[in-house]
Amino acid sequence: MGNLMRTTRTIWTASLLALAAAFGGAATSAQAADLAPVYKAKAPPLVEPFNPWMIRVRALGVLPDGGNSVNVFGVPALSSPNSGLSISDQVIPELDISYFFTPNIAAELVLGATRHHISGTGTLNGLDIGKAWLLPPTLTLQYHFTGLGAFKPYVGAGINYTVFFNQSAANTPVGGLAVTDLHISNQVGAAVQFGFDYMLDRHWGLNVDVKKLWLRPDYSATVNNAIPVTGRANIDPWLVGGGVTYKF
Repeated sequence: MGNLMRTTRTIWTASLLALAAAFGGAATSAQAADLAPVYKAKAPPLVEPFNPWMIRVRALGVLPDGGNSVNVFGVPALSSPNSGLSISDQVIPELDISYFFTPNIAAELVLGATRHHISGTGTLNGLDIGKAWLLPPTLTLQYHFTGLGAFKPYVGAGINYTVFFNQSAANTPVGGLAVTDLHISNQVGAAVQFGFDYMLDRHWGLNVDVKKLWLRPDYSATVNNAIPVTGRANIDPWLVGGGVTYKF
């Protein structure tokens, strides 16, 4: 009986020691796991997809910059070097569309139409010539400077084709003269520009843009239904605009 009790105690003791060893090992493993450094793979940074399209809506001032020469057949007194045409300034809404081939290189197409009043200068001073609408679509290739944060300046050069439409002679007598016919030819010219966008966020920004066009169309008119007048109008306008940019 004594041997049986001693054997039982020995078994219980061995079991308790084995159980304690098991718990101790588990605790040690847990502590080791807690102390082991945890390495997590970093997610790659998000890259916004490149969208090549941009549009701008601007208020555009069209500011003709030059006079012209006038030839009046049969009336030498009117064919003075000081005779010319004065074309009124105009402010219009304007839309342009840009396509970026790269973050630096873009093409821009400007769309807008203006209505101008034409009057005589020099020996034709005060003569009401008439009115005409101009549609001057202008395509430029631009270089956009990057690395300046929200400030994004650019320069460009290109071509302009101006269409003159809805032309009408004034037919209003001034000093015994009245223009009774008017025709201004469509014209191709060069264009240069500079400007900048200031981006308020990824999509929206403010824009300032200045263009210079070389526009010198031929024109003809008839005075008093009898006197032919011809010349070349050196319009050469500045296009000065400011407005809102949206980058897709």
